[in-house]
Amino acid sequence: MILDWQDIQLFLEVAHTERLTEAARRLGVDHSTLSRRTRRFEQRLNAQLFERSTHGYRLTEAGQRLLAHAEEMARHANEALETLSDQNRQLSGQIRLGVTEGFGTWVITPLLAGFGERHPRLTLDLLALPRVVNLSRHEADLAITVERPGSAGLVTSRLCDYRLRLYASRGYLARHGTPERLAELGQHRLIGYVDDLIFSDQLHYLDPLLAPGRIDTPPHFGIRSTSVTAQYRAVRQGAGLAILPCFMAEPDDDLVAVLEDEVEVVRQFWITARQEQRRLSRVRLLWDFLREAVEANRDLLMGERRGELVIPAAEPSPPNEASEASSEPAS
Repeated sequence: MILDWQDIQLFLEVAHTERLTEAARRLGVDHSTLSRRTRRFEQRLNAQLFERSTHGYRLTEAGQRLLAHAEEMARHANEALETLSDQNRQLSGQIRLGVTEGFGTWVITPLLAGFGERHPRLTLDLLALPRVVNLSRHEADLAITVERPGSAGLVTSRLCDYRLRLYASRGYLARHGTPERLAELGQHRLIGYVDDLIFSDQLHYLDPLLAPGRIDTPPHFGIRSTSVTAQYRAVRQGAGLAILPCFMAEPDDDLVAVLEDEVEVVRQFWITARQEQRRLSRVRLLWDFLREAVEANRDLLMGERRGELVIPAAEPSPPNEASEASSEPAS
């Protein structure tokens, strides 16, 4: 029996999304057509590939076995297409990048303008989300996370450090006064994350600062949000004090860092891709560009300068050996 490559592509999309309607939307076909094609493919193979339920499409044991071969076929097909390009500048296609909401909105989005200048035929899908993007489910080709992923089959590298401080608006401080020591935080309205919806332990900034015995009175949160952008807007409107990344707050003249000697948080961003995706030319180009662009803005990320982001020139700079050396495969 000769396998139809289109059937393999349909199978991969359903396997990765686990939802027939989502797979159909991404493939640009009607979901009833996709359902018929999937069942016909199973009949030709004489094997059930999916367990169907109200919760979605889950791979059977036979489906899992086919998935490994189908992904290898897709990888070879993609690599074959990319080797036909005359130059990197002529590469075309789509890249999907997943990144945390704040970093994605405030830093990565402006920087990607430079990548678009270098590679105008590539299309970028940016997923700036207040959660972790799942590479294992093929939600993206690349991900930038606040925790180092530990899954097998991933290539991971430390992208950068960034600093956070405690900020308030000038208007809030004029009305409520400036705390002079950490113990006074209980007297102020605070802004932070919704505890049971925090997607990473790295975001529990306030917990050690508000531990019993460190503040005079129990803390009061005026506003809590899953969105760091919403927290920033709340601080700017004078709703309270919040720990914010310097790359968001420092360029804003209306915001003031308080208790700088007692409140300073440093975290990391990690860049990750599945091994098979990391080998694709377009993914390597974006990976290298992001490392170059973020390094050019290290002082801004660490709160050591105010001002605009430095956007890399249209032409790439020579390879940075130190940067390449820091790339670390995940264990």
